[in-house]
Amino acid sequence: MRRKSREFHDGAKDGLEPLAPLDLNSIHDFDELLQAMSKTAFGGRSMGEAADVLAEMVSDPDCMIIGTFSGAMSVAKMGLLVCEMIDRGWLKAVISTGALIAHGFIETLGRVHYKCPVNRSDRELYLQGYNRIYDTLEMETNLDYAEAIFREVLKGLDRKQVWSSHSLCRELGRYLAEHTESPGILRNAYLKGVPVFIPAFTDSEMGLDMATHMMRDAIRQGKEFPGALTDFCLQFNPFLDLGAYTQQVLPAKKLGIFTIGGGVPRNWAQQMAPYLELLNARLDIDVPELRFHYGVRLCPEPAHWGGLSGCTYKEGVSWGKFVPLEEGGRFAEVLCDATITWPILLKAVIQRIEEKAKNK
Repeated sequence: MRRKSREFHDGAKDGLEPLAPLDLNSIHDFDELLQAMSKTAFGGRSMGEAADVLAEMVSDPDCMIIGTFSGAMSVAKMGLLVCEMIDRGWLKAVISTGALIAHGFIETLGRVHYKCPVNRSDRELYLQGYNRIYDTLEMETNLDYAEAIFREVLKGLDRKQVWSSHSLCRELGRYLAEHTESPGILRNAYLKGVPVFIPAFTDSEMGLDMATHMMRDAIRQGKEFPGALTDFCLQFNPFLDLGAYTQQVLPAKKLGIFTIGGGVPRNWAQQMAPYLELLNARLDIDVPELRFHYGVRLCPEPAHWGGLSGCTYKEGVSWGKFVPLEEGGRFAEVLCDATITWPILLKAVIQRIEEKAKNK
């Protein structure tokens, strides 16, 4: 049988986008580097494409951007990058793990994290009061100091009010703004009116600090352990977070999401779209149904493990969370450690935006 003949096409005539060699001699800043990388391949191209999407997202006046952060980014000294994005008005809400916010709180209070010595065992670290986070150390005395500050803030709260993570973060940010000039996620967010949500609040040092505070109060009132574990002096309702977040995004003409890592912060932010859809379908009410038009994700986890941290934006389209590409959605995903990609990406986009403003 004769093989079917092939019709060879020409990429230029087909309108394909050509690649170009990366010429370091023609590159003078981070923006030029990522623009050149966008014309290469593999991870380099994804970095260049992420710069394009992020630049378009932050330049779109109709877009409200939500930032979600997981992993030990504050211990890894990436906290000022969040502050930079907040201060530039690029983030209208921050959704994070409690650990990231707690370690950042400690940093803003002037405490220090240390590089972990390679020759010290974890048992020895424990006995010396060091908590290891991969290659970095958090001193137990830092946690104790932060707890003492948090306790003072908690003492001043209205016990008749029902609290949630974003209202507690606001009060911590207020304290920092009144007591230090050091930048930090909670302080900068408070000063810019950006809410900080911690969906899994009890899964953090801050959650344990709050529980300890209420336990101490219960014991002082004569309650005995373990019954005092469930005797809470403060009311906490996480659904206030969900309601406040949903209410905030409803007026948005477009939504964008900037994600470091994945986990609960990413899913909690994204589930707003199906939540609105369910309200309409199950309660027969008429609320706007929003989906994310833009997305940039920096996370080393691949899709084939099946977890939310690694799932693609394309998969999220099937859940009604994202606008499909064919309808104008713009997304970029970089499968790499955020401590490598995030500083370069952010610096490049800042340069691009500033250069564009200068040439207007």
